[in-house]
Amino acid sequence: MAQACGYTRNVRADAARNLEAVMTTGARMLADDPAASIAAIAAEAGVDRRTVYRRFATREDLLAAIYEARLAAIERATEDARLREAPVAVALHRYVEGIITVNRTWPVDLSRMLAEAPVRERRERSVRALADFLDRATDEGVLRPGLPDGWAIAVLPQLMNIAARQLTELTPAQAADTVVDALLTGLGTD
Repeated sequence: MAQACGYTRNVRADAARNLEAVMTTGARMLADDPAASIAAIAAEAGVDRRTVYRRFATREDLLAAIYEARLAAIERATEDARLREAPVAVALHRYVEGIITVNRTWPVDLSRMLAEAPVRERRERSVRALADFLDRATDEGVLRPGLPDGWAIAVLPQLMNIAARQLTELTPAQAADTVVDALLTGLGTD
């Protein structure tokens, strides 16, 4: 029994690696070219296209799986940041680092999927959690009061997106340092 489990585990690990390679490669390629074919994605991921078709009947099925993976990763990053209970500065850095990692791993835009109510509801929960956290950051004096309504929640995702895509020479932690510094101190010298 132990040998059978070990063998199954090895096969499943290989299958899991292949699936992850297909999905992350697909996310990157579809973000660059929404018309990328399954065959091109499979070739870039280093797997046979039949491997992809066994799991995903269509490109839309692959894209739906990528969207699901992105949403799940956003939810994990939000949960791991402990936005409600960790000190604000710690939670902010954890959140930013997590989301930069998500944006780099799953660069596809969710806008196509937001038309679906369950996806939209999940995304709205994440946005509400961030909004509540930013209100807490203001209440605790980490963000200054008096900013226009919605300003911090509009600026932070933009900064994270820029960091994920343009500061690629930095690790997610280093990019998070830059984003948090820009958010909390701005770009000025004072």
